[in-house]
Amino acid sequence: MILVLRQGITKEEKERLKETLRSEDYLVKEIKGVEETILGVVGKIRRDIGYYEALPGVAKAIPISSPYKLVSREFHPTPSIIKVGDVAIGGDRLVVIAGPCGVEDRQRTLDIARTVRKSGAVLFRGGAFKPRTSPYSFQGLGEEGLRILREVREETGLGIVTEMTSISQADLMMKYVDLIQIGARNMQNFELLKCAGRIGKPVLLKRGLSATIEEWLMSAEYILSEGNDQVILCERGIRTFEPYTRNTLDLTAVPIVKKLTHLPIIVDPSHATGLRDKVSPMARAAIAAGADGLIIEVHTEPDKALSDGPQSLYPGQFEQLMRDLYVIGPVVGKQLDYTYLDKARMIRRSSEPGRAPVQAAFAGLPGSFSHKACLQFFGEDVPLQTCSSFREVFDLVDPELATFGILPLENSLTGSFHENYALLLDYDLKIVGEVTLRIKHNLIGHENTTLEGIQRIYSHPQVFRQCKEFLEAHPNWDRIACQDTVTCVSRVKENNDSAEAAISGDEAARLYRMVVLKEGIEMNPRNFTRFVVISKQGDLPGPKNKTSLIYSVSDRPGSLFETLRVFADHGINLVKLESRPIHDRPWEYLFYVDVDLDLSAKQNHCLLEELRAKTEYFKYLGSYQKGGAGMPEAKKGASRTY
Repeated sequence: MILVLRQGITKEEKERLKETLRSEDYLVKEIKGVEETILGVVGKIRRDIGYYEALPGVAKAIPISSPYKLVSREFHPTPSIIKVGDVAIGGDRLVVIAGPCGVEDRQRTLDIARTVRKSGAVLFRGGAFKPRTSPYSFQGLGEEGLRILREVREETGLGIVTEMTSISQADLMMKYVDLIQIGARNMQNFELLKCAGRIGKPVLLKRGLSATIEEWLMSAEYILSEGNDQVILCERGIRTFEPYTRNTLDLTAVPIVKKLTHLPIIVDPSHATGLRDKVSPMARAAIAAGADGLIIEVHTEPDKALSDGPQSLYPGQFEQLMRDLYVIGPVVGKQLDYTYLDKARMIRRSSEPGRAPVQAAFAGLPGSFSHKACLQFFGEDVPLQTCSSFREVFDLVDPELATFGILPLENSLTGSFHENYALLLDYDLKIVGEVTLRIKHNLIGHENTTLEGIQRIYSHPQVFRQCKEFLEAHPNWDRIACQDTVTCVSRVKENNDSAEAAISGDEAARLYRMVVLKEGIEMNPRNFTRFVVISKQGDLPGPKNKTSLIYSVSDRPGSLFETLRVFADHGINLVKLESRPIHDRPWEYLFYVDVDLDLSAKQNHCLLEELRAKTEYFKYLGSYQKGGAGMPEAKKGASRTY
């Protein structure tokens, strides 16, 4: 049952209500939303629903209809984010877990760990206990294998994922493991599930070979009912009549589970297919279906693997898969971040006593695209500061009241955000990173709003331009500009007028419990916005492969060409060249330039000096990793697609 609390309930009233419910042997969990606070109440409901609605502080009581209570979306409407050390599963970043099926020996395990860490994996899988069909097959190294996994964590920083097969292993799991895996064969080993719940560590629960989705979620309910809500679901294929693959990967489970439960879901294409050449295609399909991550088997010598060699990727195949996922991620609203662990380490150091905590500022409100860019770049652990304008972001970062700021710089449909380019010129700040978001605009209104009844539409001026074709089909709508896309949804909500609607992202609709009347109304689905991260002197980990500059040249023939020839003569790829007028000097222009090179590197200082010598005004904006998440450079000789 869900109890929606009345607006303005005091802390004391809330605590008295909880005590009343607990005295009747109910498990009570508080969930705070943007507009409402609810109490999830689990246990046998002994009274009429009217009794609970009459309790002091309760606005409404809603029964939960599904057989699983704690797991259901009814109980917990917002998606859960599960933390495994520094890694957050279920947020805006794709999480990839990789490693061998089983831990075989120390050196090989460390070699595999270094390889997958370099390619972007953030957790390491490896079985120390292996439940096998045959009693004569390799059963794992036991505690020796766990010691090797601990060494992997110490050297690489990767959190450890391994399978628990018996209640007797509980102490070992507490001692060595970061994420406990419950395998497919043990999905309905209820005593093991309850034990995993009592341990309190995050649990990865794999779907059973022949389990229905409801049975799978009921198994998760066992873990949550023991007080552990840190559960990640894993679809790994089910047994069907089809013999061509090891199992049949049920990708329909991903969107179904997303609708039924708040728990994150990842996919295991290795066990699902059992065939190396099928793993990458199904991994890409899983992300397209909406999975929060993947668990992939990787081995440096699969032919010599003691278990599951035929389904293990070679390191080169895994690297290519990660590059593919890097491209797919933004299309489904996520990022694959290659510097995830390094950023987390930097943030943790900055939060130590005696140091000012890292803070990132953005213009807008929670739920805006700038907020989403912040979350995708920095994760959930960085304190965020909302600002009313782009200039306010600069005004916080310049005196280092915030370590970083994030702001949009250009959109693929409507071009540059000229205000922010002007601010980059005015302030002595550096670009230290970037992130690209796919921008999907939705028409949002009240449940009883129809297209025919709309008279006024709210959004940001840039959004109106990006949705030009859709709006031209409705010329009678009055367009009202707002500071950001979340504010416009909030205003429509407050006005409570079915003749009004807003254009914003689906996150704003979810936050304010509004209805998406029409999805994807932008002019082109390939609508991306590039956000940059600015800082006074802070830097970010990882290699740099892009530089931004501003300069002007003298008013004589060939002066611009001379600067461009510097790039051409040194084989430097010029990815952006844009001219902007100098405000106090009519008909004179500044050039904004992006190049695929780290011009801050010592070996490239001569190039900077050569450019300075050919310009009248020159400003170095910064060198950073392109793409925001920082995709490693392709190996020499490898093909690259842009």
